[in-house]
Amino acid sequence: MNKIRIISYLFLLFWMISPHISAQGLSSSEIEFLTNKWHGERFEDGRPKVSKGILERMEKVSIEEAWGVLRNEGFHNQFEGGWEPLHDDVTIVGRALTVQYLPNRPDVSEQIKNKGLKEGEIGNTNSWPIDRLVENDVYVADSFGKIVDGTLIGDNLGNSIYAKTKTGVVFDASSRDMEGLSQIEGFNAFVRGWHPSFLTEVMLLSINDVIRIGSATVLPGDIVLAKREGVIFIPAYLAEKVVITSEVVRLRDMFGITRLKEGKYTPGQIDNKWSEEIEKDFSKWIRDHIDKLPVPKEQIKELIKKRMW
Repeated sequence: MNKIRIISYLFLLFWMISPHISAQGLSSSEIEFLTNKWHGERFEDGRPKVSKGILERMEKVSIEEAWGVLRNEGFHNQFEGGWEPLHDDVTIVGRALTVQYLPNRPDVSEQIKNKGLKEGEIGNTNSWPIDRLVENDVYVADSFGKIVDGTLIGDNLGNSIYAKTKTGVVFDASSRDMEGLSQIEGFNAFVRGWHPSFLTEVMLLSINDVIRIGSATVLPGDIVLAKREGVIFIPAYLAEKVVITSEVVRLRDMFGITRLKEGKYTPGQIDNKWSEEIEKDFSKWIRDHIDKLPVPKEQIKELIKKRMW
């Protein structure tokens, strides 16, 4: 335990004297190191830049489908539930911009604020991450579940966030101005609670760092999928696999239900591993109904080409 405390103290001391204290937690090269399985385009800050096309297709993915893919890949700690969302029916999908807050410590927070102001930061520290947001980002913050005096945003900051991102926020903390935020069409907030208080006794530690949201570990650039059941954080390099798997499952489910209604197969045949006969029937069914299926034609053609089943 003493060793852990010493390491934690040394980390905090190093962080306080680091030249990028007010700008971000991890450097771009450090983010690239931690996300080395991503081989695509990146933002200047090092975060993986999953394409807008994949993000749009991700909106139709269910939490269960995403969870299943991640589970099979060995990721057992990427889902977190227990939220009080602003809306139950507005999905959030985007790339995580991660933010770490801690209980306030005056000597540290003073250093952070002074250095940030010298480097051109404006306003309170909870607005600093907003200046770094771009379209399709999701502001994801760990603020140790603080509710009273832990309101990271109200409707003013909420409007600014949505204007930049067209998405929403995920806070292990609270928000205020629920009525005002609910009037921002398309915006959603997954928070631990709602409270009329202002943000106090909280300090910003880092932006674009590895953070913990409940039982999930979140990296900058992870894909956030937030729906009624909860929030799942998908490693960037697995985003396309999650989407494609979901699309295949959607088609197979539609085929199975259709054939069950027709009485062609029994429930036991459909709910178990399909026989070669059923697989051939499925492939033919896709080609015969390609213009009427819920997955776009071009995506179906790509699935057939890659033979994802």
